[in-house]
Amino acid sequence: MTSQSPDYNELAQQIKLWGQELGFSEVGITDVDLSKHEAQLQRWLDLGYHGDMEYMAAHGMKRARPAELVPGTQRVISVKMNYLPPDASFAKNLKNTDKAYISRYALGRDYHKLMRNRIKKLGQKIEQHIGQFGYRPFVDSAPVLERQLAEKAGLGWQGKHSLLINKEAGSWFFLGELFVDIPLPIDKPNEIEGCGKCVACITLCPTGAIVEPYVVDARKCISYLTIELQGPIPEQYRPLLGNRIYGCDDCQLVCPWNRYGQITDEADFHPRTQLKDQDLVSLFSWDEVTFLKNTEGSPIRRIGHERWRRNIAVGLGNAQFNQAIIDILLITRETSSDLVKEHIDWALTQQKSKQDKLLRKTARLIRIVEKGLPRDA
Repeated sequence: MTSQSPDYNELAQQIKLWGQELGFSEVGITDVDLSKHEAQLQRWLDLGYHGDMEYMAAHGMKRARPAELVPGTQRVISVKMNYLPPDASFAKNLKNTDKAYISRYALGRDYHKLMRNRIKKLGQKIEQHIGQFGYRPFVDSAPVLERQLAEKAGLGWQGKHSLLINKEAGSWFFLGELFVDIPLPIDKPNEIEGCGKCVACITLCPTGAIVEPYVVDARKCISYLTIELQGPIPEQYRPLLGNRIYGCDDCQLVCPWNRYGQITDEADFHPRTQLKDQDLVSLFSWDEVTFLKNTEGSPIRRIGHERWRRNIAVGLGNAQFNQAIIDILLITRETSSDLVKEHIDWALTQQKSKQDKLLRKTARLIRIVEKGLPRDA
């Protein structure tokens, strides 16, 4: 810090201007008191709703105590960045069962590094202005209650699907934080609870993962099942995944506030052609080298080639009958891991069942036609 104390009110306004210059759609500042959220966090953990995400419980209540995570922290600068790409093609992708549906946030560049670098630059700009001070950037990379901090910083309210909603931007945005050790003035917390009586996200969640307003049981969530879960996808959820092979956007798609979703200005978040609107069969045929090449710089790479194929195998099982699907499943099975084999076998059962139904339907149609033909035909 410089010997002369800065004008923190002026600095806060400057920080917001710098944030906009760095590509953040909104910047808010809050204190570090999240004590009112501790009981809810502990209940969520006690109920096992975090599933296999042991890191959610590993730090105890430090997640709700920023000053314990980074000693000396006095304020959190919360930022949001829009990621909704142009021509998102939600409905088209979900209705075409032969195509793979990938959550819209994952079609472009991995947001973690991009946002973290921008937040770090924000910290550097502050340092250039006031001198040395303590700061640390975070983007979904540490035990931080980011949505609760963003809500307290005035960036929106937590919807019943647990995501943050902004009345002018819906929920298609990423969040990040800069922990600082300076006493900046704080913004007015969000006082809007804009969900009202709407329960669209709860009612239309494919797997019923939103078990009560504001509470998600991750063990049922398609995003968890396709991204976080290391082992087999429970069989009761496989038909419900449809063609969703990486993440799920359904709770956002049905949210009325997302009619106000803002298209991102970040070209890096625009869809990659090798990932958007691709056939399941084509994606399943990728060997590991091709997978790593086509997902370089993408958040999808984190699940690895094995779970990529696990997820797509489920999608292939849910697709309409196609002999090409059976063929590639059989060819791939022999060289697959036990994890992938289990899902291939399930998919083969589904495809063969659909084939049998199709054959029976065809046979019935033939009999109907034959009965209607003249005797001498």
